[in-house]
Amino acid sequence: MKTCLSAEKRESMIKAHTDLVRSVALRVSMRIPQSVSLDELMSAGSLGLLDAVDKFDPEKDVKFRTYAQFRIKGAILDELRSMDWFSRSLRKKAQDVEKAIASVEREQGRPAEEREVAEALGFSLEVYQGVLTEIHGAALLNLDASIRGTEKGENGVKTFQDQLTTSDNPEDMLAEEEMKARLAEVIAGLSEKEQLVLSLYYFEDLTLKEIGDVLERTESRICQIHAAALVKLRTRLRGVEMTA
Repeated sequence: MKTCLSAEKRESMIKAHTDLVRSVALRVSMRIPQSVSLDELMSAGSLGLLDAVDKFDPEKDVKFRTYAQFRIKGAILDELRSMDWFSRSLRKKAQDVEKAIASVEREQGRPAEEREVAEALGFSLEVYQGVLTEIHGAALLNLDASIRGTEKGENGVKTFQDQLTTSDNPEDMLAEEEMKARLAEVIAGLSEKEQLVLSLYYFEDLTLKEIGDVLERTESRICQIHAAALVKLRTRLRGVEMTA
């Protein structure tokens, strides 16, 4: 069970992991508009670190740094969501792309291709790819909201931190396992290129620029592929599944 820390031990843990706050904040800052300062992200992340120190249970089979990183990122995402820094027009674009992808996939019974989605929207391929670049940050937050169920909380808002499950609750454990299985299923339905970008981004922890170097594509193009993958995942996780 969680043990109480002395003031000295608590302060020591906080100081030892301030680098983690900056690291996570920098990663997030690369994916959002420059209007949001790094200091704002680090301030939110610091609160996540404090929360991690106070709630960490050393008896659980998880390293503190891993647990803290999860809490820090969650606190930053909650802060970004509370800022509501995406305009209505940008949200509308993201919703339109979701609907177009869902429509194409229902009709074709397979993952939608870029040209098909562009045509469904009445855009040229170049214009559609530009839209993907615009909505990338929104797609990132929206997918997190879908995974964490934040769209269905009290008053329509439930924080990332509130959604954390505990291994002591069998229902939470089952829900988490079901979500992992569902995520694996919908990721398997993406194109090989989209799966590769997601793998490098989330599992290898590469930036979009680094992925572009690996795949010999521009950072902008990788951003578009990533955004398309995120929108497809969100569409399917929300229950808008394609039918064969």
